Amino acid sequence: MRIKNKKQQCKVRREEEGSSSNQPELAAFFLALRDTLKEEPLLLLCGNQSLLKAVNRWIGEGGKATLVGAPDADILAAVIKILRKRIAAVTATFLVKVKAHRGEPANEGADILADKAISDLKVGKEWCQRTNRAVFTWRKLCREAGQVTYQDHHSTFNNIVWDAIRRGAAEMRCKNMKKSLQVLGDK
Repeated sequence: MRIKNKKQQCKVRREEEGSSSNQPELAAFFLALRDTLKEEPLLLLCGNQSLLKAVNRWIGEGGKATLVGAPDADILAAVIKILRKRIAAVTATFLVKVKAHRGEPANEGADILADKAISDLKVGKEWCQRTNRAVFTWRKLCREAGQVTYQDHHSTFNNIVWDAIRRGAAEMRCKNMKKSLQVLGDK
């Protein structure tokens, strides 16, 4: 495989929007696409099922896919743009799922390179600017060594935020019920 640039790395993180493993996985996929000549076939071994699902929505015919509400839509849009160019050039692009953290040599090597890039001050940042998506903040109860503390968590809307909203609503109902029972007990 001939590539345009060798050993491309970047840091990806939007602190205030929360983090997901999809951000760096999508960025790595983008770098692999961008840095491979569009006339060259590409085989990508991927340990992230969510990445494969996100990309799969854009393959073939079927329902209308949209980036509205997609986490990391800007990175995914850049990936789709390159994939369309590769399709127009009739170039094969294969994404193969490998089990992550199970001793797959290529996957373990990628994890090692990612860990090194995180601590390398020379590695630049991409996709770190905040998007216009709403950011939710909630306090999560943490019990450690017999002590109870609360930690602030931040994220754009996802299942974790939805669960926090439901938990908060349930806690409010419990508090309101306790107040109602207390008022009844005072009578």
